[in-house]
Amino acid sequence: MSTDKKKVAAVAAVMAYLQTEEEAACAMAVQAASQARYATAMAHPTVHVQQSSQWAVSGRMEQMQMRSLMQMRGIRG
Repeated sequence: MSTDKKKVAAVAAVMAYLQTEEEAACAMAVQAASQARYATAMAHPTVHVQQSSQWAVSGRMEQMQMRSLMQMRGIRG
């Protein structure tokens, strides 16, 4: 193997290593941010997630079903 091929292979290996390290650092940063949000949410129990009523869920399901039927009708047409 010539010297140029060895240099190219070495540079490629270093670039792959750096990319792997960067991806790992990004993954850890995302995980840390997620844990921080979770800790904040647990620290402030007064923040409530609004739950939808049964009527709202039923209405939304009916709208989605009607849209699906209209799309199927349009495809058939």
